Amino acid sequence: MDVSQIEQVRRFNRTVTERVGVLHDRYLGRDRPIGEARLLWEIGDRGQDVRRLRERLGLDSGYASRLLRALESDGLVTVEPHPEDRRVRTVRLTDAGRAERATLDRRSDELAGSLLEPLNAAQRARLVAAMAEVDRLLTAATVILDPVDPDHPDAQHCLRSYFAELRELFDTGFDPARSLLPDAGELRPPRGLFLVARLHGEPVGCAGLKLPPGAPAEIKRMWVAPHTRGLGLARRFLTELEARAARHGCDVLRLDTNKALDAAIGLYHSAGFQEVPAFNDEQYAHHWFEKRIPQG
Repeated sequence: MDVSQIEQVRRFNRTVTERVGVLHDRYLGRDRPIGEARLLWEIGDRGQDVRRLRERLGLDSGYASRLLRALESDGLVTVEPHPEDRRVRTVRLTDAGRAERATLDRRSDELAGSLLEPLNAAQRARLVAAMAEVDRLLTAATVILDPVDPDHPDAQHCLRSYFAELRELFDTGFDPARSLLPDAGELRPPRGLFLVARLHGEPVGCAGLKLPPGAPAEIKRMWVAPHTRGLGLARRFLTELEARAARHGCDVLRLDTNKALDAAIGLYHSAGFQEVPAFNDEQYAHHWFEKRIPQG
């Protein structure tokens, strides 16, 4: 890791924390620190599952409970078991909580305006564009790739979403029963693996890798949720699967794709894959790719 880059990130963090007022216990001039204020904003008008709230903000259970108890004692939220599953707790804003959230929203707008007001129009445009880029990159860095069983609910959610999208994109539609889908056993160790990408605890992408003995590794069912495209997740999947195939001793990585998936085809070319003759009889495929995996 570049030492100068580390220092620049730390300098940026110090500037931001000072400028937006998170160093004070009374965030935005209210009687609570930023942690409590952020929880009020995230809970929103419809309430939230406490577990999902913790995952969204990356909070451990003990700290989240302390924040919620403080808000509850101030009469701003209620925390109750879900009527259909008492193991699930739901937090909702009270009328006082909604009023406090509205005040925080107004003061947050004022703070944002105070950051922009000293700048000229060109500087404001540069700052807002830079913030958008930082937000995008930090979001990308928040995504976690985990190996899961292909039958895991998050894996199944991704696959259902993937198949639904293919039905819309392909001229012929898409029927999983007519495709060369690997069975679950081909995507479980030691014959393969299945990765799920999660953002704030929510599944947003998947990719499988077949590792047949004595044959090239093969990428199957790579999909990224539309709202997270542009974060580099597809390329990250490719890089991770290539590294895992290499660790398994494979020297060739294969995949096939449909002519309708222009962005995917462009990605494969840019990632070093070369088009080759068909190596299977997948009826939905029009392009077949291979890549030599450097060893050592």
